[in-house]
Amino acid sequence: MIVRKVKIDILELLEEFPAVAVLGPRQVGKTTLAQEVAASMDTESIYLDLESPADQAKLKEPEAYFELHKGKLIILDEIQRIPEIFAVLRGVIDRRRREGFKTGQFLILGSASLDLLKQSSETLAGRIAYKDLSGFTAAEINHGNLNEQDKLWLRGGFPDSFLAKSDESSLRWRMNFITTYLERDVPQLGPRIPATTLRRLWTMLAHQQGRQVNIAQLGANLDVTVTTAKRYLELLEDLLLIRTLRPWSGNIGKRLVKSPKIYVRDSGIVHALLNLKTQDDILAHPIVGASWEGFAIENLLSCLPMGVTPWFYRTSAGAEIDLVLEFSPKHVYAIEIKRSMVPVVSKGFYLGSEDIKAEKRFIVYPGKESYPASNGVTVLSLTDMMKLITEMS
Repeated sequence: MIVRKVKIDILELLEEFPAVAVLGPRQVGKTTLAQEVAASMDTESIYLDLESPADQAKLKEPEAYFELHKGKLIILDEIQRIPEIFAVLRGVIDRRRREGFKTGQFLILGSASLDLLKQSSETLAGRIAYKDLSGFTAAEINHGNLNEQDKLWLRGGFPDSFLAKSDESSLRWRMNFITTYLERDVPQLGPRIPATTLRRLWTMLAHQQGRQVNIAQLGANLDVTVTTAKRYLELLEDLLLIRTLRPWSGNIGKRLVKSPKIYVRDSGIVHALLNLKTQDDILAHPIVGASWEGFAIENLLSCLPMGVTPWFYRTSAGAEIDLVLEFSPKHVYAIEIKRSMVPVVSKGFYLGSEDIKAEKRFIVYPGKESYPASNGVTVLSLTDMMKLITEMS
């Protein structure tokens, strides 16, 4: 059994807030995690799947239902199916506060639709904490085993994909996931967009993994306007299927690039979209470096302490850093990501590090050992870098 490290964070938040929302794409393990959280608490719990007509019927009179189960942790799964429930939750939480029930009342699970975020932010401000749930991370499955890390890179972090009995069955799961998401789930969670158009967009983004995307060109390739292409990207980002990494915006007197970099968040989905079936297929494909970069960035950001801002850095003169972590204006980390057992960085990395006055400089590589390199750079394994970031909290 793989223990999710985010479980501890959720338990702590439930001790501080009346409601905690766990957001992530479908099939990422939200329900299983919620059940594990409930089993770790002293109070009783009750679970409602709001895609089930039977469970929806129980909330015909939600205030009466919640009153009946006062003192229990109520888990509301797929909350975006009944967004109007947020207004009810506000009144219930405020009333219970006056009665002495201040924390740990509701655990809300959602597939991160834009409507979900809007509804909760408008009605539960100060009463709810958010936690994103990614797929399995290298820190959760690695334990020093690089074969497991490579397996995670190939298959991605969705539990059913990673735990499949073979690479072939994992790929089948991911292909079916893509089809189901595009044809059934996305239309439920956002505006109706042709599934074929979204698949083309997702595939284009996989081919351009980690690049600065020209939205005008993307729209032209999809035969849609720039505004429409931007809306499609925003939808995929709202659903936690892609990540937009913004360029460094500090005032350093340099000509900085302004376009963000876009990553398909799950490496297994990248490989499925490109029909890469094995690790040998990936290693022989031009996407290999960008795929590893996206995989590493997603893992590093999964353990980022609250309040830390991630960026990338690039100037028109060629200075470039894959990932910049700004813990505070005076505490900035520069991180270069290399898919090489003998990693080296370019002159542009050192120039960029000087530009942003990076306190520490790192190279993250796919090896196991960590060691100092030249010019104040430290070479770290992915899990060691994740551990270092976690300790900063």
